[in-house]
Amino acid sequence: MIRARVLNAAEAHGPVLALDEPLSFWGAFEPRTGVILDVHHPQRGACVAGTVLLMRESKGSGSAPGAIAEAIRLGTAPAAIILAAPDINLAIGADVAATLYGRHCAILSVSEGELLELSRASALRISAAGEIRFETV
Repeated sequence: MIRARVLNAAEAHGPVLALDEPLSFWGAFEPRTGVILDVHHPQRGACVAGTVLLMRESKGSGSAPGAIAEAIRLGTAPAAIILAAPDINLAIGADVAATLYGRHCAILSVSEGELLELSRASALRISAAGEIRFETV
């Protein structure tokens, strides 16, 4: 078990999708489908919907909260996002979605070493307190 820093609390579980590069939720991701659109991203075409998305950091701007909140509303967002570099924009977007739509996405932060360890898992289960457990799909 790994205990993460909780940026937005939620229970979540799902298959792991570990990204090789940061992802912008504004312009590089399609909120209506959950698919990565960025032609320069190594995982272009991958769908993040329902996954436990792992990436070192996100890329983008102050527009990210709106994009991630919309994806959460539509049900195309990851079940959880785990980062090595905390991102307040993603946490704000997830909090807005919880408040306005009653839908949740856990946003967590762990160390680089823990992120690498988590990336080897096939699936993860996350408690609202930030406890991350390895799971089988």
